[in-house]
Amino acid sequence: MGRIGWTGISAVVLAMAFPAQAQAPQVESDGYTRYELLAPGSHKFRILYEITASTPGATAYFNPIRPGSTATDERVTDRATGQPLKFGVVPGSVAKAEGVRSAGPDGEYIRVELARPVPADGGEGRVFIDKTYEDAKSYYQDGNTIVFDRPLGVKRNAVVLPAGYELVSCNYPAQVLQEADGRIKIAFWNNTPAQAPLVIKARPSPGLAAAPSSMAKALDERAHQNREIVYFLNPPETHSFDLYHDYTESRPGVGTYVNIVRTGSAASKPSARNLDTGQPLKWELMKGADILKADPAEKGVTAETEAVVFHFDPVKPGGSARLRFSETYTDPDRYKLVGDELVWHRSFGRPLNTVVLPAGWVLTNSSIPGTVTQTDDGRTRIEFINPRTDEIDVVLTARRRQS
Repeated sequence: MGRIGWTGISAVVLAMAFPAQAQAPQVESDGYTRYELLAPGSHKFRILYEITASTPGATAYFNPIRPGSTATDERVTDRATGQPLKFGVVPGSVAKAEGVRSAGPDGEYIRVELARPVPADGGEGRVFIDKTYEDAKSYYQDGNTIVFDRPLGVKRNAVVLPAGYELVSCNYPAQVLQEADGRIKIAFWNNTPAQAPLVIKARPSPGLAAAPSSMAKALDERAHQNREIVYFLNPPETHSFDLYHDYTESRPGVGTYVNIVRTGSAASKPSARNLDTGQPLKWELMKGADILKADPAEKGVTAETEAVVFHFDPVKPGGSARLRFSETYTDPDRYKLVGDELVWHRSFGRPLNTVVLPAGWVLTNSSIPGTVTQTDDGRTRIEFINPRTDEIDVVLTARRRQS
């Protein structure tokens, strides 16, 4: 099947279909790409791309077609509903006029019409793009070895080998996981600001595809996990911090999320909303046996366990919901003032965690490597990416800025 959409229409006509309008810069987040290598010698690989349009009010999203690659068999859907989205291929001039500041005049982009404008204040327009690339420079054979040599700018990636091929080498630290159908998957999270210069080599291994691993369902792909959390520290004398955690629910029929309050912490001021629609969600505080009534599968619940239980519209088959839960925690043991020094000590299990220091405080120690930036209001922001499946034990210290 060839390209779906406005195939054969000239760039001029496309530009007329999407007239140039001044737009806010395109902002995107939560990118994840899965590359499925097709038949050796075809130079083709299927790309399954999950991306979130984050520009408030945006009604379209632009996905670049990499120079040197020939794209076919495109299909675009709305991840919230699973329904198809209208799209077409446009020149870089159209993309630049509608917010892609880096777009060049010779580039090509898939322009996706979003199902709804991106809600304000952190809302999201989640898109799924399925396409096939042919690129002899990126995917080729060297004798009986296949080579996938492609710099990857998206931070979360997976490459799936053809059936019956074993991994010979991978130059980037990655998980190696066997899928239920026997294919080998190489998955990683690039926690650097540069592209990952990925080179994967594989060769035929008779019988491999016929003997899938018994661990196929037990091992989780870290790069595809979708939970993230941001902590906003209040003055340390309060021992309190505001937080929100984002989570994607894709199990059909599920309409409840139970957030267990960590022992030693007290939760207050809960709120929640659906990031796809901006709709606020209902919540209630529960303890002990009531938690199990809300979710019988919840583990480790005792009579003293506390939780905030959030309710949302049950997920429909083929769709998903992107949810944001916000709370204020008080935890004197893990967040305090020691002398004149702020001390934060907390373990993180999610792959992506961010801590924002109080206004007027200077970072002095971070026990775990993180990326440091400044927020728009001048607060220090430390982002921790853990590509491993274990927890990281984070200790931060800070001192008041002297005027």
